[in-house]
Amino acid sequence: MRIKLLVTIILIVFSIGISVSIMVINNKTIPKVNLVDINDVVHIAEKNWGHISGDLFHTSDIEQPVSIIDNGEHVVYRTPGTYFTNLYEAIKNKDTIIDVKQNNEIVGKLIIHNNEQEIIQQLKSELVTFTVLLFVLLMIACILYVTYIYRVLLKPFRQLQIFAANVAKGHLDFPLHMDKNNYFGAFTESFDIMREELATARQKEYEANRSKKELVATLSHDIKTPVASIKAVSELMLVQAKDEKIIKHANTIYSKAEQINLLVTDMFHATLEELQQLKLTITEQSSEVLVPMIEDVNYHYQIQYDPIPQCIILTDPVRMQQVIDNIISNSYKYAGTGISIQSQINEGYLELHLHDFGPGMREEELPLLFNKYYRGTNVEGKNGSGLGLYISKYFIENTLGQIDCYNRVDGFTVVLKIKLA
Repeated sequence: MRIKLLVTIILIVFSIGISVSIMVINNKTIPKVNLVDINDVVHIAEKNWGHISGDLFHTSDIEQPVSIIDNGEHVVYRTPGTYFTNLYEAIKNKDTIIDVKQNNEIVGKLIIHNNEQEIIQQLKSELVTFTVLLFVLLMIACILYVTYIYRVLLKPFRQLQIFAANVAKGHLDFPLHMDKNNYFGAFTESFDIMREELATARQKEYEANRSKKELVATLSHDIKTPVASIKAVSELMLVQAKDEKIIKHANTIYSKAEQINLLVTDMFHATLEELQQLKLTITEQSSEVLVPMIEDVNYHYQIQYDPIPQCIILTDPVRMQQVIDNIISNSYKYAGTGISIQSQINEGYLELHLHDFGPGMREEELPLLFNKYYRGTNVEGKNGSGLGLYISKYFIENTLGQIDCYNRVDGFTVVLKIKLA
């Protein structure tokens, strides 16, 4: 259909061009020599020789350019726009030359210029100009047609090719933009609907996998707390027991609890590797919620703490429990001393200073403690994954708080800054 349209346009342009060319040729007529008019001019010139002027010939109907010269080839009269050089050029140009006589003596010449070549040259020039114009119009028509074909056919398929490449690479966030008036509108719209469905399915799959991983990570970490309590109680039983049978059972409980702890740590480690972030739910809570969190890990009553100031904090209680568990468990493991907790409100934060009284850390190791998998030089013979402080930092900072640590002369301190509501 579009090829027929292009052929029709070309035929119309050519028809117009041929018609105009014929009209131009027909309008170009070569004036004919009228002997009667020439004789009138000759008689006027002979009668008024010596007093010839342009007013004498206004009644003449001659159409050709005319020149009148004397015997010395000096121009006596010529019509406007007529140029005379010499008789040789006039003969060469096939001009009509008639003698002008007076008293039967030739006194000059009447030269009727032949302008046929000028008319033909003018006609050629006009035809060439029109032919060039015709081809320019054809070229413009072809360019417009090719542009139309590109916009209507080629460009949509090019966009579809880019779209298919993005879908193949898994880039499903790039929609397929198409003009509503496009011939392939419904066809391309189906592809874009397919992209949206793929993106939705991928998002649902991602969220489902993420929920499973978060569940595994959360359960893995939460299991470690009761396991630590079992280990602490079994250690206390080993210290207090005297009967060999009880000691044997207590050792079994401790070894199995340690085995569970290692398995849970490995599971948590593998899950965290694939998890970009852990989900938090920040709510406004009374600072009183921190008291049962501290008491939950207050084994053997080794934690001493001042009353916590009454205020409203922004936190996720579940994640804050994990933070406190991690920090205090580290103190039990690496310091082996009692723990003192001081609290205060300072510059928009509720600050908890958790002090132990162990050997502390090397100063050069302090900036590395919150890195994933980092363990200091004081961990020899003690199990761990190097993830406790890393996770604690993640939870605190994503609830708008801060965490820091430093050495004291008599021990080591971790500072929790919890954002006030």
